[in-house]
Amino acid sequence: MAEYKLILPSMGEGVMEATIISWLYNEGDMVKEDDSVVEIATDKVDSDVPTPVSGKIVKILKQKDEVAKIGEAIAILEIAGEGSASTEAAPVADVQADAETLKTIEEPLQVAAAVALSGDLNLSPLVKSIVQQENISETELKTIKGSGLENRITKEDILAYVASRGNQAAPAPVAAAPVQEAPKAAVPTAPVTPIAVAAGDEIIPMDRMRKIIAENMVKAKQIAPHVTSFIETDVTNVVKWRAKNKAAFEKREGEKLTFMPIFVKAVVKAIQDFPMINVSISGENIIKKKNINIGMATALPDGNLIVPVIKNADQLSLSGLAKAINDLAYRARNKKLRPEDTQGATYTISNVGSFGNLMGTPIIPQPQVAILAIGAIVKKPAVLETADGDVIAIRNLMFMSHSYDHRVVDGSLGGMMLKHVHDYLENWDLNTEI
Repeated sequence: MAEYKLILPSMGEGVMEATIISWLYNEGDMVKEDDSVVEIATDKVDSDVPTPVSGKIVKILKQKDEVAKIGEAIAILEIAGEGSASTEAAPVADVQADAETLKTIEEPLQVAAAVALSGDLNLSPLVKSIVQQENISETELKTIKGSGLENRITKEDILAYVASRGNQAAPAPVAAAPVQEAPKAAVPTAPVTPIAVAAGDEIIPMDRMRKIIAENMVKAKQIAPHVTSFIETDVTNVVKWRAKNKAAFEKREGEKLTFMPIFVKAVVKAIQDFPMINVSISGENIIKKKNINIGMATALPDGNLIVPVIKNADQLSLSGLAKAINDLAYRARNKKLRPEDTQGATYTISNVGSFGNLMGTPIIPQPQVAILAIGAIVKKPAVLETADGDVIAIRNLMFMSHSYDHRVVDGSLGGMMLKHVHDYLENWDLNTEI
């Protein structure tokens, strides 16, 4: 028999570690190839890690709530085979990564090793590399409130700090103390008022995901000055087109045809018209994104929220968008998303209409600069201009609200972007192919 090291695999760009939530098997249990053996959590999503081989779990190396780094062994399996050569070769086989993947794992570790920081900060290698590049002192780090598990400083936290700091060189440690003390005296932290708990009240501790959502939302509101524009759109053509095509599409593709692919298509076209809405802010720099990756806010059965991402949405047809949206929504609601499925969004859509809401003002997810809320489609009387004069007709109307970051998106850009989405939907071609 030979030993096989089960490695924590790569989980997408920017994810350098994960927390063990629970083991699905115990030491001594037999597992089969592709069995999910452990549940892990990143800052974005929970997921399972399958085993690429069959064998017996002889030792669990990372226990519940412990943090493992990408490429680190988390368990040892006993598999069929002979000799120590199999044992030595196992780590490379377990990672199942080519040289480029290994390079992405090793380089941040090498960079991080050169950063002189105290161990109690417990920073990931990626965060440490950013700290070194931006010349952030340990004194400054201790002032940053982490939004990760156990208040760990995440990549988003450190980038947000760099942005607020203006990418200026850090002050020397000797001068740092008085500079940091002044704002504390000028803007004291408001005391937390204790909440009275009456007889019969139920205390429900926040779960891990709700804590992350809460911290991210507070941070997003603190970073970006939100402005919101509203518009009412006649989507009668969209409703007619979907009604005409949904049965044939489902029969042909085995997929439901919802309104969301149409909304995404209109948003993508508007982003192509106004590419400066597809940006992020880094300090005093604006990063104009090449890819158009659309986040899709999705409510989970437990009441939490997650935002899976349609990658390169501009390269997908309506049929491709429908399949991608259905797949992401299904996997989100069944806890099947991978960490990379929630990364890289450059613009987000929130369909508040799915709850019967007419409109909403969602919070812009960092580091994006805008988010669109789609309201419920409602039949209403509307005034139409015809060759014979104005008439009143029953139309399918819908409100949309566009929230944007006023640091880089002014009312003209935010409003014109929304108007173009409106125009694309109102003028939807009933002969559009899918």
